[in-house]
Amino acid sequence: MSTGRILVVDDEPQIRRVLRATLTGQGYEFYEARTGEEALEAIRANRFDLILVDVNMPGMGGLETCRAIRSGSEVAIVMLTVRDSEQDKVAALDAGADDYITKPFSTPELLARIRAALRRMPSSPEGGAQSVHLDDIEINMATRRVISKGRETRLTPKEFGLLQYLLANPNVPIPHGRLLQAVWGPDYGDQVEYLRVFMNQLRKKIEPNPAQPRYLLTEPWVGYRFALPDKSTGQS
Repeated sequence: MSTGRILVVDDEPQIRRVLRATLTGQGYEFYEARTGEEALEAIRANRFDLILVDVNMPGMGGLETCRAIRSGSEVAIVMLTVRDSEQDKVAALDAGADDYITKPFSTPELLARIRAALRRMPSSPEGGAQSVHLDDIEINMATRRVISKGRETRLTPKEFGLLQYLLANPNVPIPHGRLLQAVWGPDYGDQVEYLRVFMNQLRKKIEPNPAQPRYLLTEPWVGYRFALPDKSTGQS
C-alpha cells in the first residue's frame, strides 16, 4: 500500500469520484478541489505530497494554477491533459509540473506516474561530495539547499534530483536515457523534452549566464555533462 496526501484539482465530478476510489484504494489520502482558486486555498491550509491538476478548467486554468502553486511550493505536480502534442507537454513542464498524463489514462499508468513524481533520490550519494561551491553558489547535498549570493534558490525535487545526479558523475557525458531513468524511474527513457525543460530551468537558477552555460553543458546527440571545476567540492 502507498502513503501520501494527494490533492486532485479537476472540475469534472466523475473524474474526481474515479480518482478518489483509485487513490484511496491504494492507501493515499485523497483531497479534492474543483477549481484552481479552491486548490490554492487548500494548499494554504494543508500540506500535500502530490497535486494532480487538470489543464482545462474554468476560471484559473491548469497551467496558471500550476505556476501559482510552484511559485511558493516544491510539492510534486502532475498535469492531467487531453492533448498529447509535444508543445502541450512542454507547456505543462515549463509551468512547473514534474510530469503529465494524457486522458483517458489507465489506472496502472496513473499510479506509475504518481510513483515517479514522488520518487526521491537519496539526499547524499554514497561517496559523493557533501557540498559544492561554484562562484557565488553553494549546493548542499545533505540539506538539498542551493544558496546563491547568500540567498536560497528554490529547486523542485526533480530539479534537485537531476542536478544531484549530474554532480555525482562530474565531467562525464551522461546519456538522456540514463538521466531520465535515474531521476524519474525505469519506465522513462525516451522523454527527452523533460530534460530540455528541466535543464533550462536549472540553468536559470545555477548559471551566471544561462544563455552561455559554464557548468550544465549539452553533449550533442548524447546528453548532458556537469563541468565541475577543481577544488569546488567539500565534505562539510
